[in-house]
Amino acid sequence: MGILLSRVFAAVFGSKEVRILILGLDNAGKTTILYRLQVDEPIGQTVPTIGFNVETLQYKNIKFQVWDLGGQTSIRPYWRCYYPNTDAIIFVVDSADTDRLAIAKQELMAMLDEEELKDAILLVFANKQDMKGALPAAGVSEHLGLATIKNRQWSIQETSATKGRGLFEGFDWLVTCIKGGQE
Repeated sequence: MGILLSRVFAAVFGSKEVRILILGLDNAGKTTILYRLQVDEPIGQTVPTIGFNVETLQYKNIKFQVWDLGGQTSIRPYWRCYYPNTDAIIFVVDSADTDRLAIAKQELMAMLDEEELKDAILLVFANKQDMKGALPAAGVSEHLGLATIKNRQWSIQETSATKGRGLFEGFDWLVTCIKGGQE
């Protein structure tokens, strides 16, 4: 019955498909976030992503095609191969890894300068809030220079991917932005 109802709802109200890239430095929690969003249960150990993972998620009548790209230094130059037709970027930051926030900022700002991403919405997940020494969202925002971003919609959300905190609040914000763009 639930499947039938959701199909009727989709037929009546439509179902938009949105392409999202999950990017960030290695070990930020990107894959854990992707799988946590998919099954909404704690995830065991993940292995570093070499290349990409892609999953389709349905959330609030929007189908998200989510691309999780590896964040190792050697892989980052290839991120640009995935930029075309991207509606939103989720940039994941390890809030407890303060030594690499300057590198994260450099990668984020270079990415935001790309023409193919000029219309993409930006959601920053200040991840690993459950870790000792994690910076709150305001501190991560300051280190990344988010206040200087004037040419796109953006938001930052404190998250703990392993505990499932903050992820759906971030997606609620994304849905609001996407639906606002449909009107």
